[in-house]
Amino acid sequence: MSTKTQTVMITGACGNLGRALARKFSQSGKNLILVDRHLYDLESAFGQGNEQCLLLAADLCNRDQVATVLEMSLKKYPAIDILCNVAGGFSMGYSVHETVDEDWDFLFDINVRSMLQLVRAIVPSMIDRSGGKIVNVSAHAALKGAAKMGAYCAVKDVLIRLTESMSAELRQHNINVNCVLPSILDTPQNRLAMPDADPGKWVSPAALADVIAFLASDDARSIHGASLPVVGGS
Repeated sequence: MSTKTQTVMITGACGNLGRALARKFSQSGKNLILVDRHLYDLESAFGQGNEQCLLLAADLCNRDQVATVLEMSLKKYPAIDILCNVAGGFSMGYSVHETVDEDWDFLFDINVRSMLQLVRAIVPSMIDRSGGKIVNVSAHAALKGAAKMGAYCAVKDVLIRLTESMSAELRQHNINVNCVLPSILDTPQNRLAMPDADPGKWVSPAALADVIAFLASDDARSIHGASLPVVGGS
C-alpha cells in the first residue's frame, strides 16, 4: 500500500469531522472519495471535485445506493485502501422505557447500519488484495450508560463490538480494523447547544482527524481491534 497513491473513502464527509479528515488526508496526497447524503452539500463543502477527489451522494442504509457508490469509486480509482466510517449521529432526551422504536431505528441506522453496508461492499476487495485499513467512529459515551442517553450509548457500544469482531476476522488478511472514542467535539453546533461549557476541554475535529489518520497509516500496522479514547482535556 505504501508504493502507490492510496485512496481513502470518508462517509459523513460534510460534517465537521468529515471535513477535517478530508483536509488531513488531502495534505498527504491521498485520493479522496467523499460520501454524504446530498450532492449539493458536498459541492458546497468541497467544490466540484477533481482528479484526486470524487464526490458521491448516497443513503448509506440503502444497499443499492452503496453498490452504486462502490461502482463509481472503482471506475475512477483502482481500489479503496482506507475506509473511514464517520457517518453517524446523536440523539438524547428520553429514558430507555420512553424511547420509541423509531428513535432506536434512527440511531441504529445512521450509526451502525450505514457502517455495515459499507464494509459488506468494500471488505471483499480488501481481502482479495490482502490489505486495507478500516476506522470506525464510536464515542466515549459507549463505555458507560448514562441517563437519557441509553439508545445512543447502546448503538455506539455496538460499533465497538463490531470493530472487535471484524478485527478478529480480518487481521489474518492484513486488514486493520480499529475505532476511536471521542468525547465532545468542539463544533459550532455543540458550542451553541452548551453555551456554559468550556470548549477548551473538548476535542477539536482536527485533533481527532490526526488520530484517525494515524490508525489508517502504516505506523499503526500492528494495531488491531483497538477502541482508542480521544477525550482532550475533559
